[in-house]
Amino acid sequence: MTSSSVVSAERVALYAGSFDPVTHGHEDLIRRTLTFADRVIVAVANNVSKQPLFSVDARVQFITDIMGHDRRVEVRAFSGLLVDFARDVGAQVNVRGLRAVSDFEYEFQMALMNRHLYPDMETVFMTPSLDTTYISSSMVREVARFGGDVSGLVHPIVAAALGARFAGTR
Repeated sequence: MTSSSVVSAERVALYAGSFDPVTHGHEDLIRRTLTFADRVIVAVANNVSKQPLFSVDARVQFITDIMGHDRRVEVRAFSGLLVDFARDVGAQVNVRGLRAVSDFEYEFQMALMNRHLYPDMETVFMTPSLDTTYISSSMVREVARFGGDVSGLVHPIVAAALGARFAGTR
């Protein structure tokens, strides 16, 4: 077989989360995932047992707008088991961010369960960049709720939406 007849498979990574709201830390991991994957599917969880600050449609739109409609990044809502969604979209890699040692135990258990349910998908743990390590969606929501400045933590689109969401609650 000649090298011209070899077709390389597209490497598809999945990055799932609630992204409520999406932060600079999330953006960092999406962009860095593109250094080893051809495509990243950002899977926005629609968890019916939680009361999100923003609708799943709004969260999908924030990420789409922030990523500048990059054709290598697809943003989709999902519910149910992550492994079922991963199979449906052809993802071979599941990207998970680890900010602290405290994240590891939960993420490790999830990775093992996902491997049990879908052996063809590998989980890759990524640490955030140093300037985003301390950022979490829950902290951003808390700062915004009490009128703090979130401009260094989230994209301006998200900062404006947070400001509008909490404008009458202070």
